[in-house]
Amino acid sequence: MDPVRNPYAPGAGQRPPELAGRGRELDVFDVVLERIARGRPERSLMLTGLRGVGKTVLLNTLRSQAINHLWGTGKIEARPDQSLRRPIAAALHMAVRELAPRHRAPDRIDAFLGVLKAFAQRGAATGRQAAPKLRDRWQPGIDVPASSGRADSGDIEIDLVELLSDAAGVAADVGTGIAVFIDEMQDLGAEDVSALCAACHELSQLGAPLIVVGAGLPHLPAVLSAAKSYSERLYRYQRIDRLDRLAADQALCAPAEREEVEYEQKALDLLYESSGGYPYFVQAYGKATWDHAPRSPITAADVRVAAPEAEAELAVGFFGSRFERATPAEREYMRAMAALSLVEGETDGGGRDDMDAAVPTAEIARALERKPASLSPARDALIKKGLIYSGERGTVAFTVPHFGRYLRTQPA
Repeated sequence: MDPVRNPYAPGAGQRPPELAGRGRELDVFDVVLERIARGRPERSLMLTGLRGVGKTVLLNTLRSQAINHLWGTGKIEARPDQSLRRPIAAALHMAVRELAPRHRAPDRIDAFLGVLKAFAQRGAATGRQAAPKLRDRWQPGIDVPASSGRADSGDIEIDLVELLSDAAGVAADVGTGIAVFIDEMQDLGAEDVSALCAACHELSQLGAPLIVVGAGLPHLPAVLSAAKSYSERLYRYQRIDRLDRLAADQALCAPAEREEVEYEQKALDLLYESSGGYPYFVQAYGKATWDHAPRSPITAADVRVAAPEAEAELAVGFFGSRFERATPAEREYMRAMAALSLVEGETDGGGRDDMDAAVPTAEIARALERKPASLSPARDALIKKGLIYSGERGTVAFTVPHFGRYLRTQPA
């Protein structure tokens, strides 16, 4: 097979040639956009799921949908070491710039930009101006002077409510909306999460045409709930999971058919068994199989020959890079998790798929012959690094699919 024509794309956030199995999510968001355009109440949207299931790809696709509806949009990626103030200001600046050419009152745009500039330049403080760190200083290229008395109190919750309300007013002026997209949302600081929830609550009560679309790991709902008790009613939550057999086959076959290449049924069976239906793995195994197959149709034998290369690439780029970030104590913790988490389940392809279940932290302590309290630093560090999450009290699970299986194959 010609590697130049290889259609598969196993990249971080890279859109696959066929976005299979996400039709329901796209349809739901179209309804949200249309309802808001007609002045109907709607909630902001939160996408949750493990790494490698395509949350970032879906987030980018939803943003494209909003742009097609003539909405103003901006996107940020949350970081645990960065305040929300500067990145969300930049995102809103971009969104309003998209709407400005259609606005009939330039003075209204300038007034908002003055508020935005004041918000961005105001450091987090308690009653006084704080000098922001060098990396947090923002020069937005806004010619109008910063305004005073609006979104500049230094209290992120008060300021964000005022800023988003003003941005929504600009969108309402032109009969459209604004959507702010936030990736890795679980990495926001506690104060920023609380402020964002308060702002979304205010906007929903006002029926303002501005929504937040977030994406994060499975424990994102718990992060939001810890910030504001009403958050479970504030957002529409959508769990993004692995593809079912039909969607996984579509993700492989549709791009191949456009290149006049076919798969034998047994090849698709083996590919689903190997990938478990996780979109990133589907692309990785598809790419390796294409490169190794001598001709069409692609056979199960081709998949078997290519599988070691796909697994080696995943071991280095997807699993290994994450494992290397952990300290020896954290690796010991994850190895114990892996040994305790194995659950074998049938796949739609007729094989068996090793799944990693959530593990009680007490069992990990027993396996390591340690007191639970002594393992808390390792657990907390792994959660902060995004390698594990706590979906339910007293349990932990891997954020990366098949990570336990990878660890069980590695020498101690």
